[in-house]
Amino acid sequence: MRGCCCRGRGVLVTSATGLSARGLRFLLARRRVLLRLAVWSVLETGQTFLIGYGTARALDEGFLRGRADVGLVWLAVTGLGVLLGAFGTARVYAAVADLVEPLRDRLVERVVSRGVRSGDTGSLSGLTQQVEIARDTFAGLVMVSRSFVFTSAGALAGLFALAPPLLLVVGPPLALGMALFAATLRPLARRQEAFLVADEALAGDLGTVCPGLRDITATGAEAQIAAGTGERVEAELRAARALAHWGVLRVASLTIGGQLPIVLLLAAAPWLLAQGVSTGALVGALAYVTQSLLPALRNLIHGLGTSGSRLTVVLRRLAGGDTADDHAAPPSPAGRRQEAPGGEAVAVRTASPRPAHDGRGVPVPRPPRNQATAEPPPAVSLASVTFAYGPASAPVVHDLDLVLPPGAHLAVVGPSGTGKSTLTALVAGLLTPSNGTVRVCGHPVPGPEAQAARVLIPQEAYVFGGTLAENLAYLREDPVPEEELLAAAEAVGLAPLADRLGGLGARVDPTALSAGERQLVALTRAYLSYAPLALLDEATCHLDPETEARAERAFAARPGGTLVVVAHRISSARRAGRVLVMDGRSTAYGGHEELLRSSAPYRDLVGSWTPALAR
Repeated sequence: MRGCCCRGRGVLVTSATGLSARGLRFLLARRRVLLRLAVWSVLETGQTFLIGYGTARALDEGFLRGRADVGLVWLAVTGLGVLLGAFGTARVYAAVADLVEPLRDRLVERVVSRGVRSGDTGSLSGLTQQVEIARDTFAGLVMVSRSFVFTSAGALAGLFALAPPLLLVVGPPLALGMALFAATLRPLARRQEAFLVADEALAGDLGTVCPGLRDITATGAEAQIAAGTGERVEAELRAARALAHWGVLRVASLTIGGQLPIVLLLAAAPWLLAQGVSTGALVGALAYVTQSLLPALRNLIHGLGTSGSRLTVVLRRLAGGDTADDHAAPPSPAGRRQEAPGGEAVAVRTASPRPAHDGRGVPVPRPPRNQATAEPPPAVSLASVTFAYGPASAPVVHDLDLVLPPGAHLAVVGPSGTGKSTLTALVAGLLTPSNGTVRVCGHPVPGPEAQAARVLIPQEAYVFGGTLAENLAYLREDPVPEEELLAAAEAVGLAPLADRLGGLGARVDPTALSAGERQLVALTRAYLSYAPLALLDEATCHLDPETEARAERAFAARPGGTLVVVAHRISSARRAGRVLVMDGRSTAYGGHEELLRSSAPYRDLVGSWTPALAR
């Protein structure tokens, strides 16, 4: 929302002009329907004319002269006009349908053809919701616009027929109210569109966050997620306030154009009577304003002011341009998927050649693209990193230095609460250190390049209700061949579960899976990603030792891949090339045998793990 600029508004105006030209061509191609609509609307004009004129004649020529029969005849003529107007209104609906349904058919064709041609993921929404919004809104606008035009014509003709001085009282405020309303239409459309864009952004954010609240809590990302969602809430609030400010002018337009004439007629009554305006004509003028002009103007302002802006937005989107792009920064070249709750997904995809695969169909993680020399940068680099969860809290991670080369396998161990999950969240960019720097594959964290180079699997795995293949391919922009999915499932140990579920095309019910089965799905999904750095934050804690070993070996064997495991079994530490021991403010780093000799905390951990290993 903050990115709106004059250039964006220029695009908006240009797009609106293009829509106006298309709309004009659409209407000209249906001249017969418009002519039929006008003919039936004339009956409503007669009804409007008689409401004031018949009432004035009934008073002046009938009741005020003591001729009740003449007054009753004029009232009967007025009633007959109302019946004819109702008959015309019924025929108007049929004509409006003949005008609106071709628009709906054209929009449906456009949405379907665009969806088939480009694989547009928004086609279903366009077909089931936006097209119907456009049809209903267009029909409403035709009705209120037509009604105002013919009602105003009938009322103004009646005022002139009764007494021309009445037009001097009613005409100027009506014209001023309409001019003020017309001046607000374009700014209102901009604010309405800005509000819709902000509302869609907030809805999309909540649609991603709400299903993953458990994972967000598990990874300690509450503050970051809350900050991002709060920004979208504030953006929608600003857009709503701007829309409301301009909406006040609609009320002013209605007051000036529809209600001020009533006051002026009453205030100018002595002058009008002195000009020869009869009592009946004055009452008829009040009837015109209160029963015809005011309701028609109210319907026009509320209908065209709100629905007209909405129709402009929807038609512009269905015509092929997403107006959200006018107000936001351009997306990344392949940035279709967003970050899954808990940091599992790669948030920003950047254009790069499709990575190769090894002979077994295993995806080969792409190497860092910022290599200034032949020597690749470290997979993970932490320099004097300190982090605490509050200003008064003791640091969980204190002045930590760590460098992992590409292809390394690191196990992070330590008692509960010593910062193991915090460390993975810092590397993943879900937390920001209070001091020090974190880099992934040479890229600063947080940052889109670093985010694209890592994949995080939390303890509570995220599985959604699609097919198994959709779950496994979630982190891939390109279609994943079935043989590659099967190879990954076999490597990680998911193949027996896939067979039990009914294959890759089987639909997954997350609630029907055990915690370990969900972890296997998430692990295979991460294994298939192109991110060279895999962060397993106790992502195998619900697996048996054999399955855990198989999954970790599969990740460690990924060509060019780097693995960081928050371990909960001594076997994970034994498999890793290096071990990082976290024990509050102190840390130790080295191989398993080396740490057994040099680190008392590590020896204590190994001793506590030994009984569990024996069982």
